[in-house]
Amino acid sequence: MTRRDADLVYRRLARAYGPLPPLRRLPPLDALIQTILSQNTSDTNSWRAFASLKKTFRNWSRVAEAPAIAIERSIRSGGLAHTKAPRIRQVLRIIRQREGRLSLARLRRMTSPEVRAWLTGLPGVGAKTAACVLLFSMRRPVMPVDTHVERVTRRLGWVEARLPVERIGPVLERHVPARRMLAMHLYLVQHGRRTCRARRPLCAACAIRSRCQYVN
Repeated sequence: MTRRDADLVYRRLARAYGPLPPLRRLPPLDALIQTILSQNTSDTNSWRAFASLKKTFRNWSRVAEAPAIAIERSIRSGGLAHTKAPRIRQVLRIIRQREGRLSLARLRRMTSPEVRAWLTGLPGVGAKTAACVLLFSMRRPVMPVDTHVERVTRRLGWVEARLPVERIGPVLERHVPARRMLAMHLYLVQHGRRTCRARRPLCAACAIRSRCQYVN
C-alpha cells in the first residue's frame, strides 16, 4: 500500500458514493457511550438507544447511579441491552473516580496514543471503540477498523491476510492523509456495506475492482 494507492481508491469511492452527509460531533464522553451502544448493532438502532438513554436520564450522573435494569429498559432498542447496561454504568463510575467528574475533556490535552491507552483501560472498550472516539469526537487522524474496513482493505491487498486486526489501523494511518482519514473511513464502511459485501460481493459494479486482489 502506498499514498498513491490510498488517493486513487479515495477518489474513486468519492465519485461512486458522492458527498458525505454532515456528521454529529459529540463530546468525548457522549461519543464513548454512543460507540459502546453501537457494538454489534446497526447505526439506526444505536442512535435510537442513545437518544432514549439521554431522554430518560438527562445527564450521565443519573445514569451512573441508576439501577442496571432501568438503563437496560432505556437502551433495549439498541440490542444486547442486558450486557451493555451494566457496562455503561461501570464505565461511567470509573471515569468519575478517575477524573473526579463525569467528563473526558482532559483527553483533548493528551496525545492520541495516550488517549488510546486511557480508553482501552476501561472495561469493554477496545481499540476500535477508542479509535471511534478519537476520530469522530476529537477529529484525530486515526482509523477505526470495523468488519467492513477490515474486509475491504484485506481484499485490496493493503494489509497482509494474517495481519491481526488491531494492527490494520496503524498501517492505514501511515498512508491515508490526515485530512482524509474521516472521509476514507466512512467511504470504506459504505463500500463494505453496499458493494464489497462479505457474501456475494458485487464485484462487477465495484468502483475499485481494478485495484482489488480478491477478483484479480
